[in-house]
Amino acid sequence: MAHMNNLVETLVGTAVLLVAALFSWYVYANTDIGRGRDGYVIRAVFDNASGVNIGTDVRLAGLKVGSVIDQRLDGETYQAIISMTIDPQVKLPRDSSAKITTDGLLGDKYIALDPGGDEEMLKDGEVLENTQSSIDLWGLVNEYLFKEERKNK
Repeated sequence: MAHMNNLVETLVGTAVLLVAALFSWYVYANTDIGRGRDGYVIRAVFDNASGVNIGTDVRLAGLKVGSVIDQRLDGETYQAIISMTIDPQVKLPRDSSAKITTDGLLGDKYIALDPGGDEEMLKDGEVLENTQSSIDLWGLVNEYLFKEERKNK
């Protein structure tokens, strides 16, 4: 009887390991973890990059074409320098622009790319010149409310 219990425990343990391995493979194959840094890297400089983190989506026409891979503060200008990897099949004109926006009113932030009309394309390591920073929605609401409050006094 003890021999039978050991066999059942071994089979159950093997099944658990197999399911864990399949789950790990599925996650690796269907997320950005398995894709690494495919594509080319471009940078953009923003005055305010709140809500943007490593892994934040980069979208063109509403479709994900890349991800944020690095962020740092420029010690001289105090601006945020965001590095992002872009799908190699997506060629962006040099005069393209980037803006930080949200999905809906309270959704996640992402970087929206707007292609320009230049015939020269951005290359690996180049910087997008035209950017629009993140808008502080709650700061605007606060400013409006306090402005109205002061006006009514």
